[in-house]
Amino acid sequence: MSLQAYQRTATSAESPRETEYRLFAQVTLALMEASKRDPMDIGGRIDALDWNRRVWNFLGDDCSHPDNKLPPELRASIISLSIWVGKHTSAVIRRQEDIEPLIDVNRMIMQGLSTGPGAGAHPGAGPGAVAA
Repeated sequence: MSLQAYQRTATSAESPRETEYRLFAQVTLALMEASKRDPMDIGGRIDALDWNRRVWNFLGDDCSHPDNKLPPELRASIISLSIWVGKHTSAVIRRQEDIEPLIDVNRMIMQGLSTGPGAGAHPGAGPGAVAA
């Protein structure tokens, strides 16, 4: 079986929580790699920073819809985090802040996804996964 066929099969068998965990693992790993680069090398860091910001913008937007089924308090927290991620990312790009707090927030989200109700084995928990 080809790698692409395997990835499609694995993805179709995931729960939404597992998919979210896998996405956060991937974007967090990209941030970790970007953090190893010289802060002056914004070109080498921008893809990971932009990807992370887009993930959080999507989550914040999704939580702002009235038909979102998450509890209102959790939705408000995610929206607040989304706003903070956007502001902090801009500060990282301007070299006014460090990238590590973005990594820390993502790790906390991953930890919540891996230990919350309905949490099961996560495909991202294998080799190359990001430690939460």
